Formats: sequence, C-alpha cells, structure tokens
Amino acid sequence: MIATVYHSYRRRGRAAATVLCILTLGLMFVPRVFSVEEGTSAAIPPPALAFMPGETLTYEVSWSNIVTAGTAVMEVKGEKLPNGRKVLRFIASSHSVGMVDAVYPVNDRVESLFDPQIMQSLSFSLSESHGSKKRRRTLTFDHTNRTVIGSLNDDPPQTLPVPDPVQDALSSLFYLRTREDFSIGKTHVINVHDSGKTWSVEVQTLAREKVKTPAGEFVTIKVKTFPRYDGVFMNKGEIFIWLTDDSRKIPVLMKSTIAIGSIMTTLTDIKLGAVEH
Repeated sequence: MIATVYHSYRRRGRAAATVLCILTLGLMFVPRVFSVEEGTSAAIPPPALAFMPGETLTYEVSWSNIVTAGTAVMEVKGEKLPNGRKVLRFIASSHSVGMVDAVYPVNDRVESLFDPQIMQSLSFSLSESHGSKKRRRTLTFDHTNRTVIGSLNDDPPQTLPVPDPVQDALSSLFYLRTREDFSIGKTHVINVHDSGKTWSVEVQTLAREKVKTPAGEFVTIKVKTFPRYDGVFMNKGEIFIWLTDDSRKIPVLMKSTIAIGSIMTTLTDIKLGAVEH
C-alpha cells in the first residue's frame, strides 16, 4: 500500500513529505539587487506583519490521515542586507520518515528572502532530493526592471519578465497571511513566479471552522486555492488551507487531493516569533 501511494506521488512529480512548503520545492542573491531595492522602496512603509523572526511551525505530513509520510518545518529568521536594511528569511524544510522513507526518501529545503518594506520576494532557492533524483533552483528578483533571473541545476541562467508585485512559491504563503479581508466568498489574487512561469493564484475564502490538531484547537478560516498551481499551493488536485482566524493567520492544516486519497499537513507544534530590536 505504501509503495502504491508513493508511486502515485512520484507520477505527480512531488513527494508527500513536501506538500507543505512548495513543499517541493545556497541562496544566490546578486549584490546589485541590494542597491536596486535600496533606491526604490525606502519610502514605502511596511504593513503590520502576521509573523516575526523566531516563528517556527512544525507539521506532520500524512496520507489521508492514515500513513505518516514525513515532517515539515517552516521558520522565519531576521537578517540585514549589506546596506543595513532589515529583511526576513523564510525557510521550509521537509523530509520523509518511517516506511515511506525506506521506499522513497525525500529531503527538501526551500529559502525565500523577503523585503517587508515592499512586501515582495527578493530571492528564492530550492534544494531537493527525491530518491536518487536531485535538483537545485534559484531565483533573483529585480523589481525595478520587473525581471527575474532563474537558474536550474547547472543550466545557464535565464532572465524573464515578471509583474509587480510578485512572490515566489514560498513567500506567497507568508504574503497570504498578511491579507486582512477574509470574508466568505472573498478572493485574493497573488502573482507567483515558479518554474519559469508567473501564475495568478486565486485564494477564495470558503468558511470559518473549528480545527483540532496536536498543537491545539483553533478557530480557522478555510480557503481554497486555484487554478491548479504546482508550487506551495501545489499538486494537480484541490488545495485547502485552514488559517487561524486572528492577526497571525497561521496555517494549521493543509489538504491536497490526489487520485487515491489526500495529503494532509497538520500542525503539531508552534513557536511564535517576536520583534527584534
């Protein structure tokens, strides 16, 4: 059974233990982008953030709440650019466990450098290992010229146009947490650049529900993402996310439908961050 489930994940191009954070998703941040951001966005006041440095969210990834496939962790860290500007680094890591790990081991790490002044990604990096297959990918955004430089493994870098604003596949989830209007029926549209394409991802508010997880019981906002986007809102089936119905909008549960069930990503532990002085 486990082998059958995992082979289904492989056909979709993603493993179960990565469903959280791009969930498949070396930072290669080009120094010239520092000066670009410094000159164009200093006057823009940052909005109140739903997350702070030090936040750590731990999840269990399972198949239909039956087979535990892996664990995933999302972290927020505070950093400074060479010019002294404060930014945030989002880190998402995931790995397979138990019998699933024996069948098809997965180890992924995704990083996103995010500027809270302009509320956009500055760069993105992915390192993934799925079985014997490995992949590296980086993105460096130039928001002044509305371009992104992307590289895959050892292939030559490619420069592509992007809209303004734009997120990467990891920062898109954190950006969603900063939105305020989650009235039922409301739709948020987020431009997400990933895998050489920019997607207009729609996130629709469906309902308010109580959700119980190992980390506690929460009043949540249930949202659905579409179109079918292969990134943090990933896989080819429907994606549902339950966010806490408060100022932090913490994702406590994520569900992704597949051909033979669903992938559940459930919050098991939470450590809140704090303002750095």
